[in-house]
Amino acid sequence: MKDHLESSIFGDHEDTVEHLDHVDDVNHLEETHAAPPLSRRELREQELASRKRGGRRSGRRGKTATSGVPRGKPSVFRRLVVIVLALAVIGGGVAVAYKALRPVVEGFLESNDYPGPGTGEVRVTIDAGSGGTAIAKALVDADVVKSTKAFVDAANNDPRSAGIQPGVYTMKKQMKASDALAFLVDPKNRLITRVVIPEGLWADEIYDRLSKVSGIPVDQYVAASKQVDQLGLPPSAKGNIEGYLFPASYEFGPTSTALDQLKQMVAESTKRLDALQIPPDQMERVVTIASLVEGEAQNDADRSKVARVVENRLAAKMSLGFDSSVNYIFKKRGVPTQQMLDSSNPYNTRRFPGLPPGPISNPGDSALKAAANPVAGPWLYFVTVNLDTGETKFAATYAEHQRNVAEFQKWCADNKGKC
Repeated sequence: MKDHLESSIFGDHEDTVEHLDHVDDVNHLEETHAAPPLSRRELREQELASRKRGGRRSGRRGKTATSGVPRGKPSVFRRLVVIVLALAVIGGGVAVAYKALRPVVEGFLESNDYPGPGTGEVRVTIDAGSGGTAIAKALVDADVVKSTKAFVDAANNDPRSAGIQPGVYTMKKQMKASDALAFLVDPKNRLITRVVIPEGLWADEIYDRLSKVSGIPVDQYVAASKQVDQLGLPPSAKGNIEGYLFPASYEFGPTSTALDQLKQMVAESTKRLDALQIPPDQMERVVTIASLVEGEAQNDADRSKVARVVENRLAAKMSLGFDSSVNYIFKKRGVPTQQMLDSSNPYNTRRFPGLPPGPISNPGDSALKAAANPVAGPWLYFVTVNLDTGETKFAATYAEHQRNVAEFQKWCADNKGKC
C-alpha cells in the first residue's frame, strides 16, 4: 500500500503529482485531527516520504530548494512609492510639453480678427494699383485690422472689394475685417480733393477752382506758380506756368499742397507734349498756338483749321487779329470793346504781328494735337457766324471773309444781347 502511494507521488505525470500533493495535504490535515498517534517507526517513514516529495517537486519545477521561507509580496508602501514616482515623471513631461506647445495651441485657437467696432482714428493711404494683399498689409501696419488673412478672407467673400479706390481714408483702429472692407468700398469715405479743370481756362481761374475744392487760399497757388525751379516747366516756357495747367479731372490727397497740385498738372501737360513728340525747345510755341486755337475754335472739327489759319498768317507776316488774345489782357470774355481793341499790350494780336508773348489759356489735348499737326488748307480768315451753335466759316480771301462777317452781323441783329 505504501509502495503504491510512493509510486503515484513520484510518478512521471506532473498533474498527478500536483493533485496528490493537495490530497496528501488534506490527508495530513485529517490525520492530524482524526488519526491516532503514530509509532516512532511510522513517523520516521512519513518524514522520509515527505522529504522525497519536496525534493521531487523542486526538481520537476526547476527551482532551487530554499530554507522553506516563502517569497513575500511587495509591501503596500513600496507600491505607493513606485506609483508616486511614475506620476511625477509623467507630470513633469506634461508640464514641459505644455510649455513648449502652448504658443502653438494658442495660435490655432486665437482669432485672427478683431471683434470691432474699433477705437480712435488713423489715416490709411491706399496706393493706385494696390491688390488685396497690399491693401491688407497697409491696414495691418496701421493696426486697423489684426491680420492680412482676416482682410483677404473678407475681401474674397465680398465682390465689392474689386471696387476699392486709391486714396486716403480715416479709419478706426482694431476694426473687424469685414467692417474695414465695407468702409473702403464706399467711395464717400475717401479723403480726396477731386476737381475737374475744363479746357481754355486762365491760370487764375484754375487757382480759384482749386481753392474752392481744396480749401487752400488762392494766394498760395499764386505763390506756388512762381516756384519755377520746382514746377517742372520746359525751359522754353521761361518760368511762365500759363498754358501748362493741363485740363483734366484730378484727385489730390488731403496732405497735398498748392505746389504739389500745380506740379501734377504741369507734369500731365508735358507728358501730353512728349507723346506728340514735341521737342522741349518747341513746346512753348506749340502750347501758345494751341491756346489760341482753344480760345477761337468752337468745336473739335474746327480746331485744326484754326491752327492752319495761324500758321498761314504767320507765314504771310499778317497780324493774327484774335479777340481771344485781347480778352486775355483784361481777363474778360465776350466781344472786346473798342477800348480793349486799342490796348497797347503785346498780347493784343490786333495791333502786334506774330504770336503773343506766351499762351493765353490752358489748352486741352485736341487743341495741342491741332497745333502740332494742323490740317493743310489756304485759309487766312474765319468767323463764327452763329454763337449758339458755334458754326464757323473759313475763307481764303478777304472778300469771302467779308461776306461771312456780314452773315455774323445779321445773326447779332436777329439775336439782340448775344453779341
